[in-house]
Amino acid sequence: MNRKEAAFLSTEELSSLLVTKTPDLTVHDPVKKKEEIRRYFHNTVTLFESLFDCLKDDSVYYFQPNPLRHPHIFYFGHTAVFYINKLRVAGHISERLDPEFESKFAIGVDEMSWDDVDQGHYDWPSVDDVRAYRNKMREIVDGVIQKCDLSEKQISWSHPLWIVMMGIEHERIHLETSSVLIRETPLDKLKPHPVWGNICREHGEAPKNQLLPVQGGTVQLGKDHTDPYYGWDNEYGHLKVEVSDFQASQYLVSNREFFEFIEDGGYQNQEYWTEEGWGWVTYKNAKHPVYWIKDGDTFRYRTMLEEVDLPWDWPAHVNALEAQAFCQWKSQKTGKNICLPTEAQWYQLRSLESSDQPNWEKAPGNLNLEYEMSSCPVTRHAFADGFYDIVGNAWQWTRTAIHPFEGFEIHPAYDDFSVPTFDGKHDLFKGGCWISTGNYALRLSRYAFRRHFFQHAGFRYIEETRADRHESTSEPSAEENIYNRDAIIAEYAEFHYGDTHFNVPNFQVKCAGIAVEAHGNGKRHRALDLGCATGRAAFELAQHFDWVDGVDFTARLLQVPSSLQNKGSYQYEIPSEGELVIDKEIHLSELGYQGVKDKVAFQQGDACNLPEKYKDYDLVLALNLLDQLYDPEAFLRLIQERIQPGGTLVLGTSCNWSTEFTPREKWLGGFCNADGAPQTTLDGIREILAPSFEQVGEALEVPFVMRETQRTFQHSHSQISIWRRR
Repeated sequence: MNRKEAAFLSTEELSSLLVTKTPDLTVHDPVKKKEEIRRYFHNTVTLFESLFDCLKDDSVYYFQPNPLRHPHIFYFGHTAVFYINKLRVAGHISERLDPEFESKFAIGVDEMSWDDVDQGHYDWPSVDDVRAYRNKMREIVDGVIQKCDLSEKQISWSHPLWIVMMGIEHERIHLETSSVLIRETPLDKLKPHPVWGNICREHGEAPKNQLLPVQGGTVQLGKDHTDPYYGWDNEYGHLKVEVSDFQASQYLVSNREFFEFIEDGGYQNQEYWTEEGWGWVTYKNAKHPVYWIKDGDTFRYRTMLEEVDLPWDWPAHVNALEAQAFCQWKSQKTGKNICLPTEAQWYQLRSLESSDQPNWEKAPGNLNLEYEMSSCPVTRHAFADGFYDIVGNAWQWTRTAIHPFEGFEIHPAYDDFSVPTFDGKHDLFKGGCWISTGNYALRLSRYAFRRHFFQHAGFRYIEETRADRHESTSEPSAEENIYNRDAIIAEYAEFHYGDTHFNVPNFQVKCAGIAVEAHGNGKRHRALDLGCATGRAAFELAQHFDWVDGVDFTARLLQVPSSLQNKGSYQYEIPSEGELVIDKEIHLSELGYQGVKDKVAFQQGDACNLPEKYKDYDLVLALNLLDQLYDPEAFLRLIQERIQPGGTLVLGTSCNWSTEFTPREKWLGGFCNADGAPQTTLDGIREILAPSFEQVGEALEVPFVMRETQRTFQHSHSQISIWRRR
């Protein structure tokens, strides 16, 4: 099942992989079900690899088409290590395949803001090495599928095959997002492809759009775990929304219709744009959609592998900010209340089409790779009641920011898939596009991106009365629904910001004070809080440094400091006894951080593989981190180069070495060395840092207390050592 290295699949081989449907996870025959998932797995991996056959040569793998994304090589490796990392986290395999790869390719780039450009450089492996890793990964996952017990009547999300499906559907997400990155790669770095280059050749003058009535009703959002198809955690739970009658555009907004907005000065008139949107326009100097190419007095159009005459009757591919601005412009021109639909309104329109991906004989719209490898005219795919492209052709932006439904639970193997997006800044889009497959093409799927994000996405607009608009917003605001009942987030929020116990001072405040005092009169330009969790020490350091970065591997923990920065408060609940809980709320102003909150940036990151932008620090604080790392020596060697001469490194560790986190051969201490003498963690740190750092004073023993319930606590000590770079 392994791919031939650096060779095209034949047109027939690739074409046979295109049209697939996500498996039903109900088990009637265990042998047949495992074989069905096995075929779906290999189909997915091969299909994804085939997309990279569009790159001209191996050098293009290292090209970075978008400054907010890694180069292509990252995504080529990322989808493979995802299978291994998630199977290991879930306890279904015990050994790593390649720890370096499984770190380097683990974390992508979250477009935290449209001007957060990472110019970092990475020591990427060769394409052949990544291909070899992908082939080994196939063998391991294939073995998991074939050897697992399948006695369940339906595959549950704790079963190894659920984790395999998680990897498959994750790879199908990246099939689409990588096609976008290829679309952003210069054509001279690409080559023709007999299948991926098979775009629609039909285009003409666009139809005149009109508003058609949609009858309102009760929309039940979400699903439960009896649903027979794989879903991401944000899809589960329930929300009932009453939707009033409204009108929706018959067609997706075409390039021609969007051109009217451009001709009328849409990109030059601030009144059409939100504050966020105008900030994006001015920063990017945007004058037209990103895939339009100005050619004298006309425009050309970029598909994935070609530049063609602008197809006026294809859907306009824009981001949510552009779609919002168009609607505001349209409202002013028509005197009607034109806006994007909510998620519930889109579902009310979607109810006009009864078929769903696993059950259709042929996709009802330009979806699931069942037509050409591009969008097509908005007049091609007709649905009920006169509408076109209810699903497919281009994603459709909504005005709903993603939020958790009632009953939402985080999947423990992928705890940062959804929660980081519950911030009011990630809007849902619905319906899929030409390359949307698997879960992407299911009716109940939920995907959200930042409003400046580009995908193969367009929009349709609706008209509603002002009263209807107020009623249609009965969907919860994401900002009011940041998930605050997660036990881990609550535990760390309480540890950082809650009450103290047994006369033990707040650990983060205490250690930040130790670090600042140890740093003395040194430069105070930049500090790094590594393993920052919910961010208290970072805010403390910001009172003494010009800039502080807070980095943690667990993205969902960063919701706490992010909420404090953006809203000024964070609510959570902690267990009391049994099912009883205590509601808590943190206020930034009461903590005294209001004046420094904008001096701190929080972001997910891997301490053993920090991006190059994290450098030139005067102080680095890493509390209770070393014995949680898969390669602590790699971290210590990396961090040395990120600290300025004369800078300070403060390390805190409880020395609780365990193979759960760190392979035995990677422990820094807690064992007898080759001479039979005991080696402590401090000995191991000293051996690595000694050439460039000197220890300042003796190590300190600093106590800390973590609350579990009203009467249960963890009382521990952290060994704090201070080091100065020579």
